[in-house]
This record gives sequence, structure tokens and C-alpha cells, in this order.
Amino acid sequence: MAHAYTPGLKVLRESKIQKTRLLPLKGKLRVQTGDEVTPNKVVAATELPGNVQMVNVAGQINIDPTDVGDCMLKVEGEAVAKGEPLARSKGIFGLFKSTLASPAEGTVESISSVTGQVVLREAPIPVQVDAYIQGKVVEELPEEGVVVEATGAFIQGIFGIGGERQGEIKVAVSGPAAVIEPADLDESCRGKVLVGGAYCSLAAFRRAMELEVAGIIVGGFNYQDLKPILGFDLGVAITGGEQIPTTLVVTEGFGTIAMAQRTFDLLGRHAGKIASINGATQIRAGVIRPEVIVPLTGGELEGVDARADSKLGIEENSLVRVIRAPYFGMLGRVRSLPPELREMESGTLVRVAEVELDGGHVALLPRANLEMVETD
Repeated sequence: MAHAYTPGLKVLRESKIQKTRLLPLKGKLRVQTGDEVTPNKVVAATELPGNVQMVNVAGQINIDPTDVGDCMLKVEGEAVAKGEPLARSKGIFGLFKSTLASPAEGTVESISSVTGQVVLREAPIPVQVDAYIQGKVVEELPEEGVVVEATGAFIQGIFGIGGERQGEIKVAVSGPAAVIEPADLDESCRGKVLVGGAYCSLAAFRRAMELEVAGIIVGGFNYQDLKPILGFDLGVAITGGEQIPTTLVVTEGFGTIAMAQRTFDLLGRHAGKIASINGATQIRAGVIRPEVIVPLTGGELEGVDARADSKLGIEENSLVRVIRAPYFGMLGRVRSLPPELREMESGTLVRVAEVELDGGHVALLPRANLEMVETD
């Protein structure tokens, strides 16, 4: 049977999900293998070196650089408070002394008799990494982090902004083709993960940020609305680090596009449960997809053995989505994967797939214009 590998999205009602939680540099683990963790549980912690302050002692108290060591009131490795005397000149016959106060709290790291500069290291910056999802620690990475595993619903989007957040799922619209309006949002939405339909307007998203909604999952969004939200052009870099109170996950594409019925139904099925979402997106090498994870426990599990990190390829009867015009956003089933190259209108020779789109129309499309929608 013909088979092709292509980027794909996952919409899984039950899946094994593993998340590696890593520190930016070596530190200490707060949990061990076998521990049950909640999304906000700190699993590892470390301290980043504090900021460096260069203090021109020689210039500020008007002495020769070679005399800095003799005028210091603090030695290397000694702590100093902000405003505390750091150095004092000898003056003239013990008179007219100049005193330099420390510009920040920290530790004297080095004193140079060549430049007359003193390096002041501010207090370390604590860094903590939480579990992000509710699950169990299945592996320890000594001094680096842990691997947390959960079983639950797993949904990937096409694009997103904003980082990791958790909140109770609330369906905000009547159906997958509906549009989220500002009037649909009130105090009951605060801290929730809202499920939208085909579109979320700029006004509605701004209202969501005012209410500190944890996240919005919606079929379509206007790309031009990103700059007013973020204050800058997004470009092609990885997203997810934006300092906004509400994370956005777009499941279908840019514009007004109804959310896939399966995705909408799956999210609606878990209304009232806590979801973990992340808008981080990278479309170049090392693809990162925005995601929604709803952990399941006990009687909620049906025993479906699918993995969120599995990589499958398109084959005959695979469900796919078209990611370029003129059929952008449409779903369909692969009828066949012809092995020979076909010439497109542009004159290029490419490998194609014969796809039966929703509504019965059959189109011959470049495989590069398709992505697999993986379901269980």
C-alpha cells in the first residue's frame, strides 16, 4: 500500500502523553520517580546567576586605580546591601574623604587595580519548573529535570501564542461554526479555558485578556490582529514566550474557519475539567505545535493505547487537511497516492495525493499541501 510522510495534527480522545520538564541549568529535583504531581507542582528548581553591576570606583571617588584595593570597605566574596558604603577614599591628611555607596544589593565578585572597576554580582534569580500536566513522574534526569506522564485527551492546533496555562474548560459558543463575541465573555470566564467556534475577533480577545481568561481555543483567527495584541510583528520565530494573560490556540487556520466537529465535540465532552494548554508554535525544523491536554483518571479511561508523540504517515483512507489555497482548511480522505510525479499549473513536478474533500469533490493535490489529522 502506498504511504507518505507529512506533517500532521493529532486529535486524540485518549493518549499516552509525556512531557520532559527541564531546568535552564543544573539544579535540584523536588520529586522522584513514581510521585503523582499536579500541574502547579514544582518538580525542579535552580538559581540563575544574578545580574552584574560594573562599578567605576576609581572614577567616582577620584582615586588612582592602583589604590582601589586599599580604599575598599568590602572584600571579594563579601555581601553588601544597596546604599551601604562600598569604598572610601583616604582624603588629604585624613580629611575630605569621599564615600561611594553600593548601587545594588549583591556580592563583591572582583576588584581590579588595573581598571579601577569593581564587579558587583546581584542576588541569584530563583527558577522553578512545574509539572505542567497532572500525572506521574516516570523518569528522573539528575540535576536537570523529570519526565511526567499522563493519559488523557490530546489536541494539537495549527498556530498559537502565549505560554503554558491551566484552567477549567468552558464552551463559550453554541457550535463549531459560531463566533466568539465580546458579549459572550463575563466574570464567569475568568481563569477558564474557553472553547470557541469559527472565529475570535480582536475585540473579543482583548475582552478575554481583561478578564484574565486562561486561554481560548478557536477554529480561526485574523493574522493581522496579532500585532495590536502583541505590540510587534510576529515574524517566523517560535511563539509561546509572549507576555500576555491569555493563551490562544488556533485549530484550523487564519480567517473564519469552523472548528472541526470532532475537535469541538471532544473539547465539549470534557467541559468542566482542568486542561493544560500551550500556544508555543514553531513551523520550521523541529516543528512545535500548540496543544491542549486534558488528563483523565480512573473510570474515565477507556484503554485506548495511542501515543501523542507517535509519528504516522499518510496512506489511503487517511484523514487530511489542506493547508494551502484554493482548498485551505478543508478536510478530506485520501483515495490514492500515485507514485509518479505530476505536473502542477506552476510547471513544477511534485508527488500528489488524490483526495476526496468534504462534500464529495475529488482533487489531485500536492502532498506538501496536506497535513494528516491523526485520530484514535
